[in-house]
Amino acid sequence: MKEQSILMKFISTVRSFPRAAPPRLAWLGLLAALLFTGAAMPSAFALPASARHRFDIGKDAFLMDGQPFVIRCGEVHAARVPREYWRQRLQMARALGLNTVCAYLFWNQQEPRENEFVWSGQADIAEFCRLAQAEGLWVVLRPGPYACAEWEMGGLPWWLLKHDDIRLRTRDPRFIGAARRYFKEVGRQLASLQVTHGGPILMVQAENEYGFCGTDADYMGDIRQALIDGGFDVPLFACNPVGTLRNGFRPDLFPVVNFGANPDGAFKKLREVLPTGPLMCGEFYPGWFDTWGSPHHLGDTGRYLRDLETMLKMKASFSIYMAHGGTSFGFTPGADRPFKPDTSSYDYDAPISEAGWTTDKFFKTRELFARYLNPGETIPKPPAALPVIAFPATAPAGFAPLLAKLPAAVRSARPLNFEKLDQPYGLVLYRTTIPAGPAAELRADAVNDLGIGYLDGKRIGFLDRRGRTYSLRLAAREKPAVLEILVEAMGRVNFGQEVHDRKGLRGPVRFGQTELQDWEMVSLPLDDKHLGGLAFGPALAQAQPDRLTPGFHRFEVEIKKQGDTFIDLSPFGKGVAWVNGHNLGRYWNIGPQQTMFVPGAWLRPGRNTFVVLDLLATPGTALAGLEKPILDQLRPELDAFAAVKSLPRRRVVGVPVQRGVFPPGGETQEVRFAKPVRARYFMLESLSAHDGRGFATVADLSVTGADARPLNSQRWTVAGVDSEENSGEAAGALNAIDGQTSNYWHSRWQGAQPGHPHWITIDLGREETLGGFIYTPRQGSEKDATGRIKDYQAYAGNALGDPAKP
Repeated sequence: MKEQSILMKFISTVRSFPRAAPPRLAWLGLLAALLFTGAAMPSAFALPASARHRFDIGKDAFLMDGQPFVIRCGEVHAARVPREYWRQRLQMARALGLNTVCAYLFWNQQEPRENEFVWSGQADIAEFCRLAQAEGLWVVLRPGPYACAEWEMGGLPWWLLKHDDIRLRTRDPRFIGAARRYFKEVGRQLASLQVTHGGPILMVQAENEYGFCGTDADYMGDIRQALIDGGFDVPLFACNPVGTLRNGFRPDLFPVVNFGANPDGAFKKLREVLPTGPLMCGEFYPGWFDTWGSPHHLGDTGRYLRDLETMLKMKASFSIYMAHGGTSFGFTPGADRPFKPDTSSYDYDAPISEAGWTTDKFFKTRELFARYLNPGETIPKPPAALPVIAFPATAPAGFAPLLAKLPAAVRSARPLNFEKLDQPYGLVLYRTTIPAGPAAELRADAVNDLGIGYLDGKRIGFLDRRGRTYSLRLAAREKPAVLEILVEAMGRVNFGQEVHDRKGLRGPVRFGQTELQDWEMVSLPLDDKHLGGLAFGPALAQAQPDRLTPGFHRFEVEIKKQGDTFIDLSPFGKGVAWVNGHNLGRYWNIGPQQTMFVPGAWLRPGRNTFVVLDLLATPGTALAGLEKPILDQLRPELDAFAAVKSLPRRRVVGVPVQRGVFPPGGETQEVRFAKPVRARYFMLESLSAHDGRGFATVADLSVTGADARPLNSQRWTVAGVDSEENSGEAAGALNAIDGQTSNYWHSRWQGAQPGHPHWITIDLGREETLGGFIYTPRQGSEKDATGRIKDYQAYAGNALGDPAKP
């Protein structure tokens, strides 16, 4: 361990002094050793404790060596912070007033390919835990196998999807066997860092929010046993949101509850499964994450502080999710269901900003914690801010076309998905030939996720999973033509059953009434090998409207000194950016994120190479570095892929299949129809609200089958809504079907305020058997949760109509 190395340097230094050397010289030697190794001095000027401690779950409190202990925790993801900044971010967490950090492991980072484990560099989670201990922080470990966290596939490895019929997060032998192997490796790396072995790890989580996905307590038992077999002997726990605490519940996994508001109500529900024992919130949300094309989220700081103080007064433990969000670099951002891809920035409106800065929320949280410290406990000052730089707009130095000098293609009768091509991320070019003939429609079963169509090299249109736009109109041809569809994977869904999210063009692909056969597939993985093989020519000087060319723009930027910066991608279209070989992540001009965080640790004095892939063919655009990020600028008019810029007011035609009254409060309501109905569309209509106001809100809406189980939402989209609020807050209608209960759809309230009735219409993607639905009201206290539906009507049918505009 690093602490042992420091100690050995200290001993060596002291031994080198003359016997008559004064004691203060020895302490100077220790200080020199600490500075030489780059280690921060632990609190109380003492080396990190290596003594074993005992951490227990008592009848009404957590116990550290027999004494009551409140866990003041915050989530910090090592994978979302450059390794060079781990120590600074942990110092910031300590200065916030935390005594513990919550640390996720992402299985797909630790085992990016089957049986190939990575525990070094950015994936060295053991070093992250050791640094936390050195900074006076305990650790709550969350190793998965599933994480969610708006991370690609929720942290599950993509290669599991090579099995067509695999059932993830179940006792499917292919899944549970891989998970056991993974946990064995996790134990080899981290079991020795448990508090029982002198390390900082207090507790370990089994799975994550499994109640949203299933109810199998035996599966949770398998995960628990895999952790024990991996060598974990500290308390094991499971977390779930308020409405799913009983799903998969086991008395041998300590339960904690996740929520973003109303701790009194949430802990009351927790007491139904935990009559005695300490109360803990596993995830307490100060803000929320962003998705492309939706407004930037800002949390309610006043409510956050009130709820936090409520827990402090109760001596309840908690973890702020996120204390520091950081950045989803590379291809790690996931997608909300049914399909809302997440931005690269994971700022989360957390107390510590994406770049590691203090915020108003930071200081208010710190002031609150200072009033609830244990006797003798203090909060250190924040570390010095890291330097920030800017650089002027720089012209491109070169350009490499994306579709030039392509690698060899794979051939198949039908298009193959990314997983069958052994490709995790990036792009695949699908190619076939269509015969001469009249104009007709080209239609694919699905395009996961975004596609650009070309005919004989000319761009002819876009395909978009968000709106299920899977068709193109092709003009008449006098001779055969080469059809190409460039498909981009935008991040696998990270939540619910929809994590079974295979990427690529899904057949059958029909042209008119004929299925197209004989496909070629060219892999463009955008990995290090791919980028290393690029041949850059002169920079593009002007647009080429007759042959729009996606490709890589290279910029050579001179920097005098290192410092964090934010590159402005707003002049570009859509793609990926790199600096000095580091993948910064995806960008998209539709916003809300318009800049990308560039860690100063990844820059160097002198020349730095930036590469920007633009799929929308923006030629000759300059690149600038800014001192502040732009995370809140929406530009929906630039969305080239979206066929519809705003949701229509379409509703289901016919008579209601159900009428009723929802009870007051935030409890989830399950409604069963008198008999099953065959329908493609489902609509919930609000006729009144419990607060008597003219608004309607829905936290989550699921449609169930004849067996009362929720239907898979992978094909779903919102087909119509009477109104939605996308200006005053991020409360669009898609929030109602993303499975997240901490956000919500809200009828329009800024500007126009239409009254009841309000409705939301779901397109299930195909005709299904509907047995009922599940409605979750907006969460929070009664005074916070406007628009909870009282009187309602539900419709199911196969036809939509457009009502007259008010």
